[in-house]
Amino acid sequence: MKKITAILTSAVIIISSLCGCTSAPAEDSGKIKVISTIFPYYDFARAVCGDKAEVSMLVSPASEIHSFDPSPSDIIAIQECDIFLYTGGENDVWIDKILESMDSDVRAIKLMDTVELSEEKLAEGMEHDHDDNHDHDEISYDDHIWTSPLNAITITEVITDALCEVDNENAEIYRTNCKAYTDEIKRVDEEILQITTAAENKTLVFGDRFPMLYFTERYGLDYRAAFEGCSTETDCSAATMAYLIDYIRENDIKAVYTIENSNQNIARALNEQTGAEILTIQSCQSISKEDFENGETYVSLMERNADALRKGLN
Repeated sequence: MKKITAILTSAVIIISSLCGCTSAPAEDSGKIKVISTIFPYYDFARAVCGDKAEVSMLVSPASEIHSFDPSPSDIIAIQECDIFLYTGGENDVWIDKILESMDSDVRAIKLMDTVELSEEKLAEGMEHDHDDNHDHDEISYDDHIWTSPLNAITITEVITDALCEVDNENAEIYRTNCKAYTDEIKRVDEEILQITTAAENKTLVFGDRFPMLYFTERYGLDYRAAFEGCSTETDCSAATMAYLIDYIRENDIKAVYTIENSNQNIARALNEQTGAEILTIQSCQSISKEDFENGETYVSLMERNADALRKGLN
């Protein structure tokens, strides 16, 4: 709460100062500006826009979204963009507050409002997040909505609609690009569906936090994990470790999964005790610097997930 208060105080000062700014504006390309908080929405917008808009991302590659602290330049960028894309979950509380304080024409799209949400679930054996400040009588929804390719398609179409409204001159290009990219998402979705449908084992064990609820729901998979999706924990209790070891052994689990940018400490311990192979599932919430520089996309990262499932479920 102190962090949010500090951010809001800074935002008010920064936004107020903009109103009285008399310096010459920076050279403008004339293109609309789209800003996303995280990689998935950046990638969807990039694919749809092509070279017709400037698309940028607030959270840098390999950064941890759960500890992200917006800079003054980030707040100014949000104020000055045409379309702002964000999830709207517990990590984005600061965004809602900042948007309320802005007098701007920015079209802010809270993407949790565009798809059907699933409640957060505490799987058997999973540790409860010690930093969880939720009222436990209050329903808490998982905010990793993009991990289902079906949601990714919906989100891409929502972004396309917004682009067409803001920049109708290029609407036909946006629609064409949207169709091409969502067809690619449908292709990888069908590939993963075929793998999971044919698999005898339909349980994923994560020696890590678990941000893949919508993904597992899409493909009818069960899961066990050390931590919830937004947990900041890195070391699990002896009880959780013992539970996961026993579960892997008793159910003949061939692989233990981690997510991108993980330290893999828990997965390595599980591997040492059970022999289960360590495989990586891409949540796409963050992307490594190398992958970003190499032009990896949501689709290419989901193709990696297809390969990991092909190995781990057979």
